[in-house]
Amino acid sequence: MKLLILTQYFPPEVGAPQNRLFELAVRLRKLGVDITVLTAMPNYPQMEIYEGYKDKTYVYEEMEGLKVHRSSIYVSKSKSIINRLRNYFSFVISSAKVGNAKLENFDFLLCESPPLFLGYSALRLARQKKAKLIFNVSDLWPESAEKLGVVNNKFLLKLAYNLEEKLYKRSCLVTGQTQGICHNINERFPAVKTYWLPNGVDLSYYNPSMVESGSWREKNNFSKEDVVLLYAGIIGIAQGLEVILSAAKNFTDKPNIKFVFIGSGPEKDKLLQLKAEQNLTNVFFLDAISKKEMPSVLRSVNAAIIPLRKLDLFLGAIPSKIFENLAMEVPVLLGVNGEARQLFIDKGNAGLYFEPENSEALTAAILKLIDDKEMAMQLGRNGRHFVNEYFNRENIAQNFFDKLNSL
Repeated sequence: MKLLILTQYFPPEVGAPQNRLFELAVRLRKLGVDITVLTAMPNYPQMEIYEGYKDKTYVYEEMEGLKVHRSSIYVSKSKSIINRLRNYFSFVISSAKVGNAKLENFDFLLCESPPLFLGYSALRLARQKKAKLIFNVSDLWPESAEKLGVVNNKFLLKLAYNLEEKLYKRSCLVTGQTQGICHNINERFPAVKTYWLPNGVDLSYYNPSMVESGSWREKNNFSKEDVVLLYAGIIGIAQGLEVILSAAKNFTDKPNIKFVFIGSGPEKDKLLQLKAEQNLTNVFFLDAISKKEMPSVLRSVNAAIIPLRKLDLFLGAIPSKIFENLAMEVPVLLGVNGEARQLFIDKGNAGLYFEPENSEALTAAILKLIDDKEMAMQLGRNGRHFVNEYFNRENIAQNFFDKLNSL
């Protein structure tokens, strides 16, 4: 079986789609699938081409047995819609050209969305390479872009909605990262075959018994007595991270409670300004780190704060950072209603829920967690047990392999 993965995002970039696709590809290869990846020159999230890839239009490399072809992409730090579209369509064009010139035929082509517009390249390459198209939806685009106010242009939205429908109907299978995504697609397009392809975690890599605790604290001048509450990930619009700063104001009289952000993104400068304006000395912003460093960070914190904005759109969302935290027995303070709450709070009992964008609810959850250390530890243990049972990457890959064989 030969599978082509078409994605704008892939390691050495760090992020949710990058990790998820790489981990799935590596495991499918071990199951006997011949994997090729067609991706862009690495640039995300800094929006700067990485060293070693600059000024190149094509690069071929191998990563753990995966054949990786990279084509050019336009990058800019500007957040304007024009530059964003240039970013998307430059890779649409370059991937179609490189795919046509460099790649052979495949049994399946799996295209990662967003960006939705990569579907243009996927449709063309699937036809040229005689491959069955599998469209993988990690975020309902353009719906999320419209509701978050990222895209307001009616012409672009109509173009995107038409492309979305075309892609679903041309695919032999549409995979959704959450059950909510699959349900949304089936409600609008009942004839489309969907399959839940969840994110997951490598429990051998994220294993608290194999990681030394405390070293990260010492390096960043946090004491053993400090209660460290972590947000690690993209600092973006969807997360609604102002809620953490608002809650932090309620703990200025408790200097041992620290709020730590690790990552980068379009909202970071805004949050740094809010921190300065409100003189929040208990809030710390650290640079993004590599995957290699993440287990030691998670081993050293008391809890993770995982919020999203209060939108119906996110009732079917599952932030990928949940999995690594739970695998490392870190209890989560979850500000995400819907599917994520049902799975990880109601069913998994792996953390405490707070109403999205409600800083007083987050404050109450923090106080409850730090006042009952035994409860916090039990929530952490519950989390690792739960993701081992339902979100183990090995099982996810095996189930998807079986699905491919049935198509």
